[in-house]
Amino acid sequence: MNSSDVIDIARDTIFVTLQVGGPILLIALVVGLIISLFQALTQIQEMTLSFVPKILIIFLSVLLFMPFMLSTMTAFTERMADRIVGLG
Repeated sequence: MNSSDVIDIARDTIFVTLQVGGPILLIALVVGLIISLFQALTQIQEMTLSFVPKILIIFLSVLLFMPFMLSTMTAFTERMADRIVGLG
């Protein structure tokens, strides 16, 4: 295994990490911005108003994106297993 193989594996790992975590992080960002805007407009500074909706939306988005996340991680694991088999 040479340095280009290590760089390819690292690049693939980072790309898969962004694919798996990106949608949920973007949804959390959008919901956080909407809640912050709502709090600024109404001057309601309740702490639970910012945490509870975000937690619920993140749980729902994890359930929604779970098949995509699972297939992405499965494909990544299969690619890494094929690379390991190819080394030996």
